[in-house]
Amino acid sequence: MTLYIQSYPYRRMARRWAGQPQKNSLSVNVREQEDAYILSALVPGLKAEDLNIQVVDNVVSIEGEYPSVEAEYLLNELPNTPFQRTLRMPSEIEVEKVEAKIVDGVLTLNLPKAESARPKKIKITVH
Repeated sequence: MTLYIQSYPYRRMARRWAGQPQKNSLSVNVREQEDAYILSALVPGLKAEDLNIQVVDNVVSIEGEYPSVEAEYLLNELPNTPFQRTLRMPSEIEVEKVEAKIVDGVLTLNLPKAESARPKKIKITVH
């Protein structure tokens, strides 16, 4: 399986220097099944309305923002910035059948492969 990941570390540094808000990348796991790709990401504390998920052809885009709380902290390590992740999957996705759910802070996307991208089993006949 080949997974194409778009990562622009130098653009992030340039944005930070320009004083623009930084968008962090969302870490994901992707596994392949015979008929679908399963994408998982940790999104603690977020609800469905906090995320924007788009699938176009074989490109999956996930955007969101952790809520920021104005308070004084002794230690502040929890994320509180916008994030974005774009992945190009190895084959076409059936966009109409994509399913997303969040359970216990884990986002799971079921990305069914298009019929043309699924492996075909060829039956051999013997005469």
